[in-house]
Amino acid sequence: MTIGIIGLGIIGGSYARALKPYGYKIIGIDVNTETIDYALDNNIIDIGTTKPKEHLKECDVVFVCLYPNQTITFIKTHINDFKRDAIVVDVAGVKRHMTNQLDIFFNDDINIVLTHPIAGSEKSGISHSKENLFKNANFVITPHSKNEEEHINLVKTLARQMGFKTVSEISDVDHDKILGFTSQLTHAIAVALVNSDAYNFDTKRFIGDSYKELTRIAMINDTLWTELFFENKDFLTKNIDTFIEQLTLIRDAVHSKDTDTLQELMQKATKTRKDINNEE
Repeated sequence: MTIGIIGLGIIGGSYARALKPYGYKIIGIDVNTETIDYALDNNIIDIGTTKPKEHLKECDVVFVCLYPNQTITFIKTHINDFKRDAIVVDVAGVKRHMTNQLDIFFNDDINIVLTHPIAGSEKSGISHSKENLFKNANFVITPHSKNEEEHINLVKTLARQMGFKTVSEISDVDHDKILGFTSQLTHAIAVALVNSDAYNFDTKRFIGDSYKELTRIAMINDTLWTELFFENKDFLTKNIDTFIEQLTLIRDAVHSKDTDTLQELMQKATKTRKDINNEE
């Protein structure tokens, strides 16, 4: 089987690294010739090109590892260049937007499968890609009415080969609702926390693991995350409002020295967090 990967950044490069050991022919397509050269020199891909039309017809599966709107533009531009019956897979972190923009192609000769690999890094570029980037991570598929089970199953197989531990199917609406909380809100909090540093201290001399863990994702790809925030603004703004309400409860309890309320909030959070990790 021949797999095409559009966009050899950290996700696309890691896809290629993870799938190549299974014997697939990997064709990498990127606008940057230096990225292509790096991928070829490091045996990440078998063929590399900056011209999609030259090789798309060869690909049985195409992973489009671009930003959401770039993905939409690429598929629309090259809809006639894909191999007939090819499976075209996205990686976008917002799914309703992808469904709305691509549904006109769901009846076409290609099979579009909408997915989200919930993994990544604050770093970017193919030089930071890793074969094990997706080990034990979560992978989500948001099926639409035109998807066929065999295509969904093939994508699931490839996801597991790449190392994903949990492969789930949910609706595009549910995806955006939960990721607006678990991913987008957490990035917003990290940005706000770092930007709230109003003291005139040399902060790096006084931080520990708590600050490091909470703020790692504040080193953010502003172009990508602005796009994600805007395309999921309804769920994200609701989540921000709820977070502000919870933070206000803590502030008010501290201000009034309300021991019972403060400890109840902490105990509730501890229990919920342990439940996520199945801890006792």
